[in-house]
Amino acid sequence: MKNNLDNKLKNWLWVFLWAGVIFFFSSQPDLKSGLPNQWDFILRKLAHIAEYAVLTLFLIRALKEHRLNRRQLLFLAMILALLYAASDEYHQTFVLGRQGVVRDILIDGAGVFLTCLFTKFRYSFNTRL
Repeated sequence: MKNNLDNKLKNWLWVFLWAGVIFFFSSQPDLKSGLPNQWDFILRKLAHIAEYAVLTLFLIRALKEHRLNRRQLLFLAMILALLYAASDEYHQTFVLGRQGVVRDILIDGAGVFLTCLFTKFRYSFNTRL
């Protein structure tokens, strides 16, 4: 029983640590890479996809400990990640030099959706999820 609780806490700790990393980077007034504008834009949007893909993986891992079926698990991971993406964009409206943009929530959502799709496909032949 204690080992199961330790796993739950450890998995949720990773979720909150990664959410903190996202929060830290969105608190920075300027995250320009120094590349030409077009490449900088592409790099930053790929970073959005990657950071929310990782968040979604951590959420899936944490939610696996809560005896949800596969559909419930993926749906809840998707909703929680998207809600965090929306709250993160709202947070950026308070950061000097940043703005909250709905487009970025959709880009974050691409990382969330692709991760859920990959997870569903990967485990479609395996009932362990």
